[in-house]
Amino acid sequence: MRKGAIPHGEAPIILETAADANYALLDCGDGEKLERYGPHRIIRPEAQAIWAKRLPRDDWDKADAIFTGDTDEEGLGRWRFPGKQLGETWEMAFDGIPYFGRFTSFRHVGVFPEQAVHWRHMADRIRASDRQLKVLNLFGYTGVASLVAAEAGAHVTHVDASKKAITWARENQDLAKLSDKPIRWICEDALKFVQREARRGNSYDIILLDPPAYGRGPNGEVWQLFDNLPEMLDTCRDILSERPVMMTLTAYAIRASFFAMHEMMRDVFTGFDRDGAIQSGELIIREEAGDRALSTSLYSRWIAGGPA
Repeated sequence: MRKGAIPHGEAPIILETAADANYALLDCGDGEKLERYGPHRIIRPEAQAIWAKRLPRDDWDKADAIFTGDTDEEGLGRWRFPGKQLGETWEMAFDGIPYFGRFTSFRHVGVFPEQAVHWRHMADRIRASDRQLKVLNLFGYTGVASLVAAEAGAHVTHVDASKKAITWARENQDLAKLSDKPIRWICEDALKFVQREARRGNSYDIILLDPPAYGRGPNGEVWQLFDNLPEMLDTCRDILSERPVMMTLTAYAIRASFFAMHEMMRDVFTGFDRDGAIQSGELIIREEAGDRALSTSLYSRWIAGGPA
């Protein structure tokens, strides 16, 4: 193989999240999913669940909160509480790192559990490093990945276009008692940020990208995944350090295959003069019963030194 060539890797590779004390996919089907987030059982729309539900109606009727309204991934709606009214926020934890869940008008609750496989892999790489790694978390949302990286020993730069998300992330940092950890919280358009970092010659050892299909920056900048992602990936590759560790991309609610992302990442890393491999596939969540799984998103990642 020529110098700088990136092995194709084995694709697709399915990365799986199983139930634990803080999260479980209890059942899914008929366009809905029943989940446990901390103490609460929650029902939300799920377009991928095209099969029939398995649990009896009584189990679904025990839900503490139900999202009603637009079933689109970013559609507006509201929460209905069949029993007692619940507070807006509650505490959960990821691998011992606490954070706040919150009932939002966009049906999300502050964390994407399927990302656990990426976060744990990242934390392992950070702890195993012989130096303090620099992590860039783009479209960082409520900051759970940033807290995982900081707790593992990294210097973290967290970028999100939403002031509300940044505020939530800082609340999570305080709750986790990680305020002494080196995290920069930046409210800015992600593409503009990485372009400026490239001009300044700044670099990062690990880059996480979790972009929406569509979004707006704090100054009205428009993000369109299919239009802007190639430039974003090119620029992120350019700001990887001389000793890069990984770059991970995930994508939700888009009309594409994992293979499209795989080929795009291969193209971006062609000629990259560091040894590594690209893995691509889907993130899935295993039902608590264990014999059925739900696909939640596509991913592609470059990993230094080859597969994990």
